[in-house]
Formats: sequence, structure tokens, C-alpha cells
Amino acid sequence: MRIGVYPGTFDPITLGHMDIIQRGAKLVDRLVVGVTTNASKSPMFSLDERLDMVRRETAHLGDAIQVVAFDSLLMKFAEDMDASIIVRGLRAVADFEYEYQMAGMNQQLNDRVETVFLMADVALQPIASKLVKEIAIYGGAIHKFVTPAVEQDVIARVDKLGRKGQ
Repeated sequence: MRIGVYPGTFDPITLGHMDIIQRGAKLVDRLVVGVTTNASKSPMFSLDERLDMVRRETAHLGDAIQVVAFDSLLMKFAEDMDASIIVRGLRAVADFEYEYQMAGMNQQLNDRVETVFLMADVALQPIASKLVKEIAIYGGAIHKFVTPAVEQDVIARVDKLGRKGQ
């Protein structure tokens, strides 16, 4: 069985993430979506909320998708999941430079796990969770970037936290 992992913070999960999950799932028998913490990011949603959100959004894809929390090195997580592939999405040149360096480091840790890069769909390239949150915080429409359910999650959280610029 070929297992792949697709790691991220998914804060919130976007249509860009969903595109990579759907396409990445075609490359493996099982795709493990690893939801992680990231000390350099200030999450809008807790880890449990993000896990629930990703599970809800990927439920229609069936049993080939597994959603798991992790708080370790990516390579350790990949090894724990018996993965042979790490799936990463690329939007722009800046993503490539970072991901290329990470793939090189991961290869040094375990050269039996391959990193596969998937280019973001052209229509989805500009989408980033950070920008989705910023747009929502300032009262902008985010329906083009996330599913309706995620849009409602973000709007509810922003309403709770308070909008800026009003």
C-alpha cells in the first residue's frame, strides 16, 4: 500500500488545500492529511477545531483520506505513518524555494521518503490561509477561497474576535 502525507496547519482549510488533497489522493492508496501546530503562526482555530474542519471538508473523499494531528518533525510523522511520499503544494516561486530546501533536508533525514510537488490550480494560486483570515478580519468576502461551511466557521470566529476597520 502506497501511503502519502500532506502536512499543513490548515488554519483554515482553503479551496487550494482541497485541490492538493484531491489530486494528491490520486497518487497514493491512502493520503494522510497531517494537521500540525506551527509556532511561527498565530492560529485562528485550535488544533481540535482544525482537525474537525479538515475531517468535515474531506469526508466526501472516502476512506482513502485520513486526518491526523501531529507535533513532530515532518519526516518523523511520515515514518510513523509508513509513508513513502510527502505531498506538497506550490503556488509561487517563493513557495518553491522554501519547499526545495525542506525537501533537501528531509531527504538527508530519510532518502526512502520522496517529496512530490503539485502545482496549485491556476485559479487557486493566490489563495493562502493567512490572506483569507486577513480579508475576513477586515470584513471582506472570502467565499471565493473556502467552502461555504469554512466561510461560516471563519465569519463566526471573526465575529467573536471582532472585526477591524469598522
